[in-house]
Amino acid sequence: MAGKALIEHGRFLEVLGIEVELLAEAAKAAPVDTPVPACPGFTIGEVARHVGGVYRVARRWLTGGEAPREWPRNPAPGQSLEDYLRTGLAELLGELSGHDPRERAAGWWPQDQTYGFWMRRLAHETTVHRYDVQEAAGTPITPIAEDLATDGVDEALTVWFGGRLPMLGLSGTTGRSVAVQVAGHHWIARAGPGQTEARRCSAEEAAQADGLVSGSPMPVYLWSWGRQGHQSVTWDGDEDAIGQFWALLRLATR
Repeated sequence: MAGKALIEHGRFLEVLGIEVELLAEAAKAAPVDTPVPACPGFTIGEVARHVGGVYRVARRWLTGGEAPREWPRNPAPGQSLEDYLRTGLAELLGELSGHDPRERAAGWWPQDQTYGFWMRRLAHETTVHRYDVQEAAGTPITPIAEDLATDGVDEALTVWFGGRLPMLGLSGTTGRSVAVQVAGHHWIARAGPGQTEARRCSAEEAAQADGLVSGSPMPVYLWSWGRQGHQSVTWDGDEDAIGQFWALLRLATR
């Protein structure tokens, strides 16, 4: 297994192909100017354009070796949003599938400069926004598989909380630790003056944390990405510690 993921990277390519179709179909189920509650200020059309733009930006990272100077968010004249999504992903998959996940690739996260990083990141980007659009359109929510949801919790914690917050110079005001437990996996997140980290841990170490968040994979996944409220997960222990963790996680993943 390459990179930092909990599942094989071929699974992410499979997920991308499925999720983009679910997103495209949901985007057709309601007017493009329908607001998306999970993305304040965005409409269904804007979320679809965002995802299609992300595919193109990622491909430029991979082929150009650096961050693109422009963000391509708009379909060509006369091009539908569905086609914009599908063609963007097709070009991206052509690039991703031609490389080993362990092969070096430019990216924004310094701890994982591989093709596997992008496979994982884009699978979760598409899945989360597919959920957003299905919710906004009022269509049935397609379940998120347990293995993907568990890996998405890992990404939210280890990449975004533990990686992006330090890059932004953000941390907590008091030293606290919170454990997260999902499907037999455990993580511990710590935040306080001069310290922000999140990593996988043992059940014994998780039991020593100030607070614990647990639940089934899909609810914890959606909670981790700010798509469901606190009623979807179980909280135990120090509520102040969990409150600080939640606030920082929101900053990390927005």
